[in-house]
Amino acid sequence: MSSPKVYCGVDVAKASLVLAAPGVRHQIPNTAEGHRQLLALTPAHSHFIIESTGGYERALVLALHASGRALSVVNPRQTRDFARAKGRRAKTDPIDALELADYGAKLTPAADVPPSTAQQQLWELSSRRVQLIAARTAELNRLDHLGLKKLRTQAQTLLRQLSRQIAQLDQWIAELIAADSALQTKAERLQQVQGVGAVTAATLLAHVPELGSLSRRQAAHLFGLAPFNSDSGQAQGRRHIAGGRAVPRSALYMAAMVAIVHNRQLKAFYQHLLHAGKLKKVALIAVMRKLACLLNHLLKNPHFALAD
Repeated sequence: MSSPKVYCGVDVAKASLVLAAPGVRHQIPNTAEGHRQLLALTPAHSHFIIESTGGYERALVLALHASGRALSVVNPRQTRDFARAKGRRAKTDPIDALELADYGAKLTPAADVPPSTAQQQLWELSSRRVQLIAARTAELNRLDHLGLKKLRTQAQTLLRQLSRQIAQLDQWIAELIAADSALQTKAERLQQVQGVGAVTAATLLAHVPELGSLSRRQAAHLFGLAPFNSDSGQAQGRRHIAGGRAVPRSALYMAAMVAIVHNRQLKAFYQHLLHAGKLKKVALIAVMRKLACLLNHLLKNPHFALAD
């Protein structure tokens, strides 16, 4: 008879972890040794609930996956709303860890699928590319306000260096995808949609590894493209989108901008919405949502043929 699952909450900070589980309360360092301590302190049938913290949780997540432990990385907004719904307004690391454990026990989220080595490397390369793109954009914006010639020369040198590094990352990403048959098959499948290029495909594969296993609704929510109603009584408010993963949504935005010009079906869909009186921004978001669902459908159904 298997032991019942034990949900463990882990509040993650840059330097430390706070573990909360039935009968267990510990603060340990967020280091490789600390991760080994955490594994020793918890039973093998534990299911860890961890908030996404922008990267500080990544080493722990990889260590837990390597050990074969079940875990779920959850949205901090959802766990905070869960605590507020219970009337909990206090916020400390130990309290947060307890709330995460209770969130797991009450809502039983599905365990995350362990990433492959290639998937891990693709995420890291793509994330670094996003960082360098942001740095180049910021430096370009600063360049406009530099008056001294020597400062402009220095900034232009930095911009050239950033562009070279971005090009190098593009090459490394292409080589990684080409060397992994699963990633290459998915990338080629995504690029069958006019408007989706190599960079967009790589970004989606890196940051949305679930793509191809989602429902239409899940795909829209994951990208933050599902409109929420804002109605009360007889008053009907304007629907809006919120949440979702920012990096793949930005990539999807660029793909949609190309698609409404060059993709015959999506261009017609966009024009139909404009003729129906929709704002351009609203119509573009609808195209992004349709594109997200289409890409998910293509990976889920490898024999589905796109219309000419």
